[in-house]
Amino acid sequence: MSALPATGRLLVATPQIEEGVFRRSVVLVLHHGDDGAQGVVLNRPIEAGIDSVLPGWESVASSPATMFQGGPVQLDSALGLVAVPGDSPAPTGVRRLFGAVALVDLDSTPADVATEVSGLRIFAGYAGWSEGQLDTEIATGSWYVVDAEPGDAFSGDPGGLWHRVLRRQAPPLRWVAWFPADPELN
Repeated sequence: MSALPATGRLLVATPQIEEGVFRRSVVLVLHHGDDGAQGVVLNRPIEAGIDSVLPGWESVASSPATMFQGGPVQLDSALGLVAVPGDSPAPTGVRRLFGAVALVDLDSTPADVATEVSGLRIFAGYAGWSEGQLDTEIATGSWYVVDAEPGDAFSGDPGGLWHRVLRRQAPPLRWVAWFPADPELN
């Protein structure tokens, strides 16, 4: 297994990633083990109504109530992430991953789940890494691995998440939050 397990933590893209879905992204790692890693990009809302894809779920979703691009893998599939408060068992149709974070079965009835969760986000696709791939990307400086805070996965301002996560880190990592979008224009 990786020397730096990342399950339940955030991957924050370094300025080394200059383009694509991972540019200035914040990824919540859902699994990181010997077999690879999976996660979802938390700060890529897309202009797609949830109800047009999954009727009934939009009214349960955290603001902004839109779909998010979870990553470049299987964009034709949907993954529901929820927050289950407290230490109580997860409700029917919900599987706790770590802490308050859980996956919801999107074939469940939204009204049955809504009263049991405190946040919901729907992702089109996910981010995935083969065995050892994420470890290599971390070692070569593509990602900062930092602790997640409870509200990160359901932030009402996903566009500002990259900056906020970096600003709450200790120096010198904190200073990366002010790295210009285009260093050549600096």
